Amino acid sequence: MIVVTGGTGLVGAHLLYDLCLKHDRVRAIKRINSDINQVKKTFAYYSNDYENLFNKIEWLDGDIDDFYSLEEAFEGAEYVYHSAAMVSFRQEDDSRMQEVNVKGTANVVNAALYRNVKKLCHVSSIAALGHSEKGQLITEETPWKGFANRSAYSISKYNSELEVWRGIEEGLNAVIVNPSIILGPTKWDSGSARLFTQVYKGLNFYTLGTNGFVYVRDVSRAMIELTESKMNAQRFTLNSENISYQTLLNLIAINLGKTPPKIAVKPWMSELSWRLLKVYALLSGTEPLITKATARSSRQINLLSNQKIKETLNFNFVSTEEMIKISAQHFLADHESK
Repeated sequence: MIVVTGGTGLVGAHLLYDLCLKHDRVRAIKRINSDINQVKKTFAYYSNDYENLFNKIEWLDGDIDDFYSLEEAFEGAEYVYHSAAMVSFRQEDDSRMQEVNVKGTANVVNAALYRNVKKLCHVSSIAALGHSEKGQLITEETPWKGFANRSAYSISKYNSELEVWRGIEEGLNAVIVNPSIILGPTKWDSGSARLFTQVYKGLNFYTLGTNGFVYVRDVSRAMIELTESKMNAQRFTLNSENISYQTLLNLIAINLGKTPPKIAVKPWMSELSWRLLKVYALLSGTEPLITKATARSSRQINLLSNQKIKETLNFNFVSTEEMIKISAQHFLADHESK
């Protein structure tokens, strides 16, 4: 039996699809109010036989906040893929995010140990990696130098990893993956997918930062290969390429048939923007498109190495250009079907 947490998210839905291609029994934990229709839609992106594949999933109501629901879900599990997490850059979500990501991962680790799970694969983030000196590549070994100037999300993912390392010390076989910014078809109004929606509606501005990007199917494939290998007690950065946000937005615009953004956002402009949007969000009761954390991270130059995963598994990544092309095709198809 294979168990997946966070199966209704971007990574989880694609992981379930790839697992269902290989295995007959896959169990997925979901919260009672979770919508599994997006998972079925994800399956339909890639297969005409999506109904039969989707029906391989055994859905079990549970929550990573609840150790006992995990204990039940992990009964008979050989492998557990832990992709459930809370992602937010709103200050008011900080406490809840620490609880979900850190305590939730601790529960997953404890339940895996209790049920003698053969191996755990934990989905972390590049946010849990250290910052490098200017111009140097960030690797799995780049040291974390304290909590100053780190977002609450980064801190939660860093502390989540510590729970996995604690489990490894207690005898758990585990691997950790640290994806860069993940691109792929999903709900187009959340996460990185919102970039496609914003560009489609018309976006005139781009930020001056650089970051790493990775295709969601590559994340899923790497997770499965690492989990089914003999690899243990290792973390792997998953990153296809490092490109500027300007290049990213240009590629999205071209593939959506839209005009690329032409105005560079200066630091003072982004600082003003997040403040104004925060005031607007408070008055309107909506979630701001840009927060302090996202505004500042969009100006950073993050250069990530992918050598370890490439050398360990002889792993090849889909290019950023190709992952944007694939995602844009699905976006346009979804838009036209409305």
